[in-house]
Amino acid sequence: MVRKDSPEIEINVHTTPVPASSQPPDQNPPEEWTPWLVPSIFVINVALFILSMYINNCPAHSRSCIGVQSLHLFAFENIHENPLLGPSTSTLLEMGALDANKVIQGQRWRIFTCMWLHAGVFHIFTNMLSLLSVGIRLEQEFGFARIGLLYIVSGMGGSLLSSLFVRKTISVGASGALFGLLGAMLSELLTNWGIYANKIAALVMLVVMICMNLLVGILPHVDNFAHIGGFITGFFLGFILLARPQLDWIVAPGYYGHPMKPQFKIYQYVLIVISLGLCICRFISGFMLLFRKIDGNDYCSWCHYLSCMPTPLWSCDPQCNVRFFDNLVREIARNNDLFCLDLLNNNILYIHCITIYSLLKILKP
Repeated sequence: MVRKDSPEIEINVHTTPVPASSQPPDQNPPEEWTPWLVPSIFVINVALFILSMYINNCPAHSRSCIGVQSLHLFAFENIHENPLLGPSTSTLLEMGALDANKVIQGQRWRIFTCMWLHAGVFHIFTNMLSLLSVGIRLEQEFGFARIGLLYIVSGMGGSLLSSLFVRKTISVGASGALFGLLGAMLSELLTNWGIYANKIAALVMLVVMICMNLLVGILPHVDNFAHIGGFITGFFLGFILLARPQLDWIVAPGYYGHPMKPQFKIYQYVLIVISLGLCICRFISGFMLLFRKIDGNDYCSWCHYLSCMPTPLWSCDPQCNVRFFDNLVREIARNNDLFCLDLLNNNILYIHCITIYSLLKILKP
């Protein structure tokens, strides 16, 4: 079991950026918006990460900080406190990380604030790369209002599902919102199916990329419930916010008649109504279960495998992973590996040394 005071952090990691669908060749492209919201979100996330490192001030409370000689008060926490090179758990909690127990006690704002925080350099790098790759193109096509609403609501949907299943660790990251963008891309392709060329190829590529990203969630310390919750929310919202009016026929110049104005088709209206109802029901039921202190794991004995799948290479118990790192460091010292020892003694590239050494041990005949 994981202790409540465990320093481990559940993170939302998003990898493999997916390009937005190209405009259909048989339709005039809509007017593109100048993106400013997604770049602003990028700046806010980076600024808050820098602020978290400043508030954390590792050298003030620890002698085992990483990079203290060059980063000074922005030095990273020890690898046992945070393996992603970032601030401590207490700092993230202070700034608004998601803690389901605190949310139940009344700190409901954490469902929103956690999506703006990141656990480390690797974490924010992958998320912001995906945000720029996917978000800018979507904002150009659909405008800042719809994409901003999609991003915020999807992130909160991910936080809500995470709160129902992750009770012993905290969670931070923008991946719930980013998976919401992916879910919306999928529903946008389906609801605007008739206007796209090469639709099957686009659908297969998008589904494969989504599955690959979700598979990352079975790794330890990754909050896949936030990914799934954000994806489902974004999928519903895509039918509502990203549906495009379509043309049935157009009168060519020189002929009598009136051209038909772009309008939604019947199946699009049906999808909008159903998705709106499901989205509202999802949030109402989710908050009701959360504030009644319902733990989703009590009613789904296998759901924890969606967020971490134990293998011979890792354990889903954070304490076991800490012991693994400790044993590995001692083995490095016993083997007198001068290269790794030098890195460890200087607290430089600690995680990279352990990762490389682990791979060598696994591949060694």
